[in-house]
Amino acid sequence: MSTLDDWTDAVRASLDLDPVDTKLVLDLARDVAHEVMRPAAPLSAYLMGLAVGRGADPRQAARVISDLARDWPPLPGSPS
Repeated sequence: MSTLDDWTDAVRASLDLDPVDTKLVLDLARDVAHEVMRPAAPLSAYLMGLAVGRGADPRQAARVISDLARDWPPLPGSPS
């Protein structure tokens, strides 16, 4: 996973950002992609970032979004 870590570090440095809990963000994206739909994953990660930027705790924000995804109704025609 060093390429992902290297990429994340380069983006953070370029944007002058604090360290990121990569596992937390990837777990959130996985949960949303599986429970809602794949395109919702990057948007949800972005929205989590906005919340964190406004002072939310990253773990709490991820938990709220993951819980919402878990309770989201399945798409019509999806296996239940």
